[in-house]
Amino acid sequence: MSFLDSLFNMADKKDLKRFNKIADQIDNVGEKYAAMTDEQLQAMTPEFQKRLKNGETVDDILVDAFAVVREASTRILGMRHFRVQLIGGMVLHQGRIAEMKTGEGKTLVATCPVYLNALEGKGVHVITVNDYLAKRDRDQMAKVYEFLGLSVGVIVHGQNPQERKKQYMCDITYGTNNEYGFDYLKDNMVIHEEQMVQRGLNFAIVDEVDSILVDEARTPLIISGPGDKSTHLYSDANVFILTLDEEDYEKEEKDKAVSLTESGIRKAEIYFNVENITTLEHTELYHHINQALKAHTIMKKDVDYVAKEGEIVIVDEFTGRLMFGRRYSDGLHQAIEAKEGLTIQRESKTLATITFQNYFRMYTKLSGMTGTAKTEEEEFKSIYKMDVFQVPTNKPILRKDSPDVVYANQLAKFNAVADDIAERHERKQPVLVGTVSIEKSELLSSILTQHGIKHEVLNAKFHEKEAEIIAQAGRLGAVTIATNMAGRGTDIVLGGNPSFMALREMKRLNFTDEMINRVNSANETAGVEDNEEYDAARKTYKKLYDEFKKQTEEEQQQVIEAGGLCILGTERHESRRIDNQLRGRAGRQGDPGESRFYIALDDDLMRLFGSEKVQKLLGRLGMDDDTPIEHGMLTKSIENAQKKVEGKNFSIRKHVLEYDDVMNKQREIIYGERRRVLSGENLQEQIQMMMRDVITDAVNIFTDEKDVLDHEAFRAHLYRKFVPGGVIDDIKLSEMTPSQALEAIYERMLELYAEKEEFIGSERMREVERIILLQSVDNHWIDHIDAMDQLRQGIGLRAIGQIDPVIAYKMEGFEMFDDMNALIREDTVAYLFNIQVEVPVERKAVVDVDSLESPDTEEDFEERAKQNQQAVAEPKVGRNDPCPCGSGKKYKNCCGR
Repeated sequence: MSFLDSLFNMADKKDLKRFNKIADQIDNVGEKYAAMTDEQLQAMTPEFQKRLKNGETVDDILVDAFAVVREASTRILGMRHFRVQLIGGMVLHQGRIAEMKTGEGKTLVATCPVYLNALEGKGVHVITVNDYLAKRDRDQMAKVYEFLGLSVGVIVHGQNPQERKKQYMCDITYGTNNEYGFDYLKDNMVIHEEQMVQRGLNFAIVDEVDSILVDEARTPLIISGPGDKSTHLYSDANVFILTLDEEDYEKEEKDKAVSLTESGIRKAEIYFNVENITTLEHTELYHHINQALKAHTIMKKDVDYVAKEGEIVIVDEFTGRLMFGRRYSDGLHQAIEAKEGLTIQRESKTLATITFQNYFRMYTKLSGMTGTAKTEEEEFKSIYKMDVFQVPTNKPILRKDSPDVVYANQLAKFNAVADDIAERHERKQPVLVGTVSIEKSELLSSILTQHGIKHEVLNAKFHEKEAEIIAQAGRLGAVTIATNMAGRGTDIVLGGNPSFMALREMKRLNFTDEMINRVNSANETAGVEDNEEYDAARKTYKKLYDEFKKQTEEEQQQVIEAGGLCILGTERHESRRIDNQLRGRAGRQGDPGESRFYIALDDDLMRLFGSEKVQKLLGRLGMDDDTPIEHGMLTKSIENAQKKVEGKNFSIRKHVLEYDDVMNKQREIIYGERRRVLSGENLQEQIQMMMRDVITDAVNIFTDEKDVLDHEAFRAHLYRKFVPGGVIDDIKLSEMTPSQALEAIYERMLELYAEKEEFIGSERMREVERIILLQSVDNHWIDHIDAMDQLRQGIGLRAIGQIDPVIAYKMEGFEMFDDMNALIREDTVAYLFNIQVEVPVERKAVVDVDSLESPDTEEDFEERAKQNQQAVAEPKVGRNDPCPCGSGKKYKNCCGR
């Protein structure tokens, strides 16, 4: 252990000592609450709320609040918090990450800090990785919170805005990271404050925090609408790629990059009949060729994506789950569609976007829990200002972690894995096998089928039964193959899960899904009256559960005697954390278990990142194909390779954030402006400032270096852009200095502004201002997002000129932002002075937010929006007035013809 590690270890021990003292205090007051009646215990919630209103802090009432939750949980759920679960709750309350091993009951851990912080009435969000876990955790834990008088909601796919708002207004709300993030974006696209569904982002507890804040951090949340139609270039480029030989391109697998060689470029120029394909005029064609090349050489079917029901669906590289609705950007998705012979979808335009990093950093207090976070602590500290505290396990870990076994190639490795499984299966030991891709899971499945071994396969193609398959992986003789961390969040109980078994049997007995779901959640506060059908379902479930519980208890003993659950990894993942998660599926709550990883020298990790020393060592050892090898240097080399990749991935995520931080500052300004408009703030002073700004800009444009104003051009510009014909004819601009002209025009525009307000009324004038400003902001912001995306695509070339691309992006990005703001001011003032309000005014959305479906990890990541670019109200223009289009012609000779 290094000196720094020793220091951190001492800090953890110091924290643990302090936590144990608080846990002692909770134990001491526990007897008092245990002696209370239900009514007395429930009365503690308003008592705590009163104490908070009188000036006490949540820290002041922590001991009592935790003790009340533990007592309520004991009574309602029959689950009493272990001491280590109380400690985990204290860590979460402090806005830190609690690392707790699999099976330590993280769902129950969260109840104490959730209840404590919900007492402030500002809302607490519990964030999970999918809808299933959000609903499951809500249904399980709502009984405790509702017993104590707090309201509990859940955000899931398919809810309408009114229902979502109701859920967000609850004291505690469960939901997925995607639902929360997309609701935030949609809230900043609505046109009335009452359409917003979220309230302030107060306190969040992120379950599986490493998955959400690290693994998914590279992919931003994007709401997109239809863009330009797809072109024939995708299919043309695809056909061309099929004519290439290996010497026509160079591939860098480490960086997932590929490019044409000189011979490839020459072939492209001949095929497309162009002289020089790398020139500016052929940029689009060259880009399509490169994306088609990447689709064929880098992107692998059943590893990076699957073709399902006529669509390309991305596979999450960390969880193995299908990411429905999400699409690769920059034309890569269309290139893969062409490769697979599918219909090429049209490209999309980004309407709103944010990274998970910047979304979650908006919470006043953020915490998280997971089984594995210590290896990524530097990233959590750097990005989110959260450290990791390793909470001790309730019982000692009995799992035996065996050394890695290394083979020369894939075939030898998988045959050895199959032999190991067969031997364990023979003695009825349950085995969970982890693979890194769909392709590998199906390869192993075919080998096991040849061996005659019955098994379950859980990969992205069959994710629907994920929780059920994983829950039964601990049954006697069970063999389960799973991609990476499929089924994460579901406990593997030795001997099987009696609840899942009972529910499955009810399905066989033809109970409806609705009844099964009601029985499963057992949520008596759902507002549905009990009836005979439900009573029958509940009694059947209870009877089946008791039968299966007895059966699983007997089976559990047999599994323990067989050695407990065995975890076999078929490949080291590029992140040590993912490997640790896989190991952690066995040995929960003091159960026995084993784990071992099988590795081949041609595994991607070893091939791309393993050192030359390993190859030399194996050469000296004279290793043949079927002989396994265990050596300390190999294990160290594998860990070093993983550290390399982890460091590289951290750099990529940090790089993504550096760019998004630029957009984030701009986003905060724009969204803040929108909220001011939506809240009904009086914009009169701001509008007048805009008027002065646009006149100042115009004066500067038409004033030369000798401080002489081109008064004719200035007057024409004002007529064309801002003021009705004739209203400034009497102002003698030719006799004025630039500053005098500015003041004179500004005074005249203020007069016009006052006349317009007097004509339509102050209240109506304020609403017209809000409508015009809102539409102008939305139109230009959407265009700005697109422009910033284009800037970012090409900014990397600045590195050639020894310019830091991030600094260049910041500088040019803010220049573009200033330009956008100038356009917003111009449009707002121009509309305000040209509009004639003769009908009731109403706001119209640039984006029809109501048409956007709620996204979900399992169903819909990329949303579609209908763009509505209609004007707020058509300006009524006189026939002889300047045309509002800016042509300089009279309206009757231009758009009014």
